[in-house]
Amino acid sequence: MTDTSEHSRAEALPTPPPQCPASKLGLGPGSGGRTRLYGPEAEKDPYGLYERLREEHGPVAPVLLSGDLPAWLVLGYRENLDVTRTPSRFSRDPRLWTEIREGKIPPDHPLLPVVTWQPMMSFVDGEQHERWRGAVNDSIARFDRRGIRRHVTQCANQLVDRFCAAGEADLVHQFAEHLPMMAMTQLLGMPEDYSPQLVNAARDMLKGTETAIASNEFVQETLRKLVARKHAQPGSDFTTWLLEHPVGLTDEEVQQHLRLVLIAAFETTANLIANTLKMVLTDVRFRASLAGGHMTLPDAVEQVLWDEPPFLTVCGRWAAQDTELAGKQIKAGDALVLGLAAGNVDTAVRPDLDAPIHGNRAHLAFSGGAHECPGQDVGRAIAGTGIDALMLRLPDLSLAVEESELPYRSSLLSRHLIALPVKFTACRPTPPVQAADEAAAMGRPTDSEAPVASPAEAGQALAARRTWWKSLRNWLRRR
Repeated sequence: MTDTSEHSRAEALPTPPPQCPASKLGLGPGSGGRTRLYGPEAEKDPYGLYERLREEHGPVAPVLLSGDLPAWLVLGYRENLDVTRTPSRFSRDPRLWTEIREGKIPPDHPLLPVVTWQPMMSFVDGEQHERWRGAVNDSIARFDRRGIRRHVTQCANQLVDRFCAAGEADLVHQFAEHLPMMAMTQLLGMPEDYSPQLVNAARDMLKGTETAIASNEFVQETLRKLVARKHAQPGSDFTTWLLEHPVGLTDEEVQQHLRLVLIAAFETTANLIANTLKMVLTDVRFRASLAGGHMTLPDAVEQVLWDEPPFLTVCGRWAAQDTELAGKQIKAGDALVLGLAAGNVDTAVRPDLDAPIHGNRAHLAFSGGAHECPGQDVGRAIAGTGIDALMLRLPDLSLAVEESELPYRSSLLSRHLIALPVKFTACRPTPPVQAADEAAAMGRPTDSEAPVASPAEAGQALAARRTWWKSLRNWLRRR
């Protein structure tokens, strides 16, 4: 069915009464038969909404973004790859968007922080993209992977030390949200005490709330100051490497790429940690695979990236010309939203959604094509190392509530756990002697006045070094 006939049919529909659920979904003449991707109804069950749209429209569906801005949601796996791999048809430049060119997007629109053109690689194609992407790739390649894992392990232990004596915790607020930002601030060369404020600002910005623009400005100003400081005091960090790269990035270009890497890495990794921990604690088959040694931690992470990707959707692509996609007539300047979560469960590539797909990295969690996330392996390292450190310290973790009671918050871009309450056997924080050894391994000064651990504490620290998988399997087999 063509787009023209579809709109003709939609415009002939009568206006639904206010009490009808269809009125809340944006159906009727006022919205051209398009379904809203925002608001309580859409955010309550995004996965259910995607399947309803797939059933009604096929792999590409007409939708509305915040403020009833028209767009296309790409639901099919192959169609998502088609869009990401053909920049000549579907560009990353939002200045092509008809609604922007016609001035229909107000200055306080909640999507502006993620769709306003900025001088960074995610908003350009071709040679300029290769130039900026090359600088980012080269700088990421300079990271010491072992150093990242050591730092993440230390950060994870610091977080666990804050709640391990209580015997209970919320692993979203007390662990998953803070670990990625602690790791990223260090990798970017920022003071560690920036982390809490940046966590709040990043979450708010990505939720698209009324304060999203103010939160974005806080992040921008923080990074602006960081760039200025690194000019004066360069270091062995991502910011300095971008500033010193041979392509000669401007300060603004460096700042915008820092923002891109920081925000994307934070949201992706925080959700990945929370979702993986939730699956370990709630999914019987998942636990059985881990306990039986049929699945490794990297396998577990990839399974979660298929089933619950950190980003539900990505805004977006903009049609560079009149074109066709899955039978829909796309006009030049139309906005397209990549349905990463919907594409991952497309039966065309996953006929049996219950079948495990260990080691398969063909999911859309990190998008695809030339704009596929460049820092995905760093995110995997942070998530895997953090979970490993947590379970090593607290091998008898269990959920403190029924799975049905776990609260979620959804937005256009993401769906994440609000809380993951757990219980475990209370234990002491990391013995000072062990913390000093870890600090020395990281090349940081230690506190010479710190008390020396007792033989019992030292023995406890040594015992804690047993492998995580052995601890987890033993725990799972007892359940």
